[in-house]
Amino acid sequence: MDTLDILRSLAIIIIFAKFFGLIARKLKAPQVAGEIVAGLLIGPSALNIVQTNDFISGFAEIGVILLMFGAGLDTDLKQLKKSGIKATLIACAGVAVPMVLGTLLFMAFYGFAAPGTEQFAKALFIGTILTATSVSITVQALRELGKLSDEVGTTILSAAIIDDVIGILVLTAVLSLKDPSSSIGAVTVKTILFFVLAVGCGTLIYQLMKKADTRWKHTRRIPIIGLALAFALAYIADKYFGVADITGAYCAGVILCNLDDSGYIGRKIDINSYMLFGPVFFASIGLQTNLRQLDTTILLFSAAFVIVGMLGKIIGCGLTARALGFNNRDSLKIGCGMMTRGEVALIVAQRGLKAGMVESQFFTSVILLIIVSSIVTPIVLKAIYSKDEKSIPAPQKSAV
Repeated sequence: MDTLDILRSLAIIIIFAKFFGLIARKLKAPQVAGEIVAGLLIGPSALNIVQTNDFISGFAEIGVILLMFGAGLDTDLKQLKKSGIKATLIACAGVAVPMVLGTLLFMAFYGFAAPGTEQFAKALFIGTILTATSVSITVQALRELGKLSDEVGTTILSAAIIDDVIGILVLTAVLSLKDPSSSIGAVTVKTILFFVLAVGCGTLIYQLMKKADTRWKHTRRIPIIGLALAFALAYIADKYFGVADITGAYCAGVILCNLDDSGYIGRKIDINSYMLFGPVFFASIGLQTNLRQLDTTILLFSAAFVIVGMLGKIIGCGLTARALGFNNRDSLKIGCGMMTRGEVALIVAQRGLKAGMVESQFFTSVILLIIVSSIVTPIVLKAIYSKDEKSIPAPQKSAV
C-alpha cells in the first residue's frame, strides 16, 4: 500500500467517522456507535471504498492503547479504596454471571464443548466480552436526575471501576487459552509477576513523575513522558509476561492517575485519540465486519446476545446488591445502571479477533448490545426513579 492510498484511506475514515459520530450524538446514542457505522458503510458491507490492511490495523492498535491509557488516567483510586466490600462483591457478580451466561449462550447456538478444546475457548471468550461495563451513559443519566452522589450512584461507580480491573484480568487469562503450550498455572504466575512489577515500579515511577510534575507543571513534556510510559508498559506486558498490551497501557494510566496534572495528561492524549487514532480504531471494527456474510443464525444469536448481556448484569449485580442489604428498588437501580456497554467491550472483541478467538461477524452482536443498552438504560433508570417520587406521600395541608 503506497503513501497516496494511505492518505486517501485516512481522509475517508476521518470524514465519515466524525460525520456519523455527530449524527449518533444528535440521536442520543454513543458517538462510537456512529463511528462503527461509518466503518460498516465504507467497508465491505456497503461501499467497499476502504480496505483494512496492516497500516490501518497498526493505527487501530495505537488507538486501543490510547483509549485504555485514558481509562487508567480516569480511575479514581481514592474512590476505589472507599468502595468497600459491597462494591467489590457486586463487581465480581457483575463479571461472573454475564460471563457464564454468555458462554452457555454460545454453546447453545454452536454446540457444547469440553473444557480445553478450541470451541470451549471461543465460548468462554464470548462470555468475556459481556463482562465489560461502561457507565458513562449511566453517569450522565444519574447526573440529570441529581442522584449521582447518593449511595446507589456511588456504588454503581465504584463497582464499575472494580469491574474493569477484574475484566482485564479475566481477558488476560482467557486469551492465554489460545496458546496450547500454556497452562493456567503458568499464566497466573506470569500475570501476578506483571502486576507485582507494575505496583513496585509504578510506585517509583509515580514518585519520579510527581517531582517532574512539580518542576515542569503543566508543560507538554509531562504528557509526552506519560505516553512513552503507556507504550513501554504495553510492550513489556505483552512481550515478557504474555499479558495483553492493553493491560499494560491501563496500568500506566493508573500509575499516573493521582498526579496533579493527570487531567492535563488525559486532555493532551485525548486530542490524538479523538482526532485520529480513536476514529480509526472504531471505524476499523466496521471495516472488519461484512454484513453481507451474515446468516439467520448470527442474527438470532445477536438478538439473544443483547438480551443475555443486559439481563446478566441485572441478575448478577442486582441480586448481589439485594443480598448485601439494598432494598428491591435500589438493587434494581444498581443492576440496570451496570448493564451499559461501550468501547471496552469493543476493545475486548477486537483483541479476540486479533488472537483468532472470535470471528469478525460477532462484532455485529457487540455493536447491537452497545447501542441497545445505551438507549435503554437511561430510560429504565428514569422510570425507576420516577416511581420513587410517586411513592413519597405528598405533605398534607394543615387545617386552619
